Amino acid sequence: MDLYIIRHAWAGHMGDPQWPDDTQRPLSAEGRERFAKLIDKLAGGGLAPQVIAVSPMVRCVETAEILAERTPSRAQLVQHGELLPGGNHQRLLEWTAKQAQRSEQIAWVGHAPDVEQLAALAIGMPGGSIRFSKGAIAAIRFEASPRAGGGELRWLVTAKVLGC
Repeated sequence: MDLYIIRHAWAGHMGDPQWPDDTQRPLSAEGRERFAKLIDKLAGGGLAPQVIAVSPMVRCVETAEILAERTPSRAQLVQHGELLPGGNHQRLLEWTAKQAQRSEQIAWVGHAPDVEQLAALAIGMPGGSIRFSKGAIAAIRFEASPRAGGGELRWLVTAKVLGC
């Protein structure tokens, strides 16, 4: 099964008085457009998660909605508290293992540094980190049920790399 780990796309500026509650900070117009272009390119190469676990923060939900709308699978979005900053990574992996029984592709949409730590954990680098810029996506393949250290990093891509 393939797991896509995604850092939310470009959002409004942290600390902007327009969003005193940071959980409500949305994507910027440019962030939406750029991420949509990135997904369009990747969907042509087979990106099509059946389920997307997403942090409940607005910028992550909006990122996940773009992913779901622009991929052929029209994935189910599931808000998952373990994708909030500081979430329990082991519980997220256990939830994902259950989903993998009926899904070939699953995506997580969350925040830095958690997505960076989750990607490292999935490929066997506990305590490590893999740098994710905003909107970056990593593809990790598991030959068996998803578990810490059981994945292989297939690719990590940014909008800039693909010219978006």
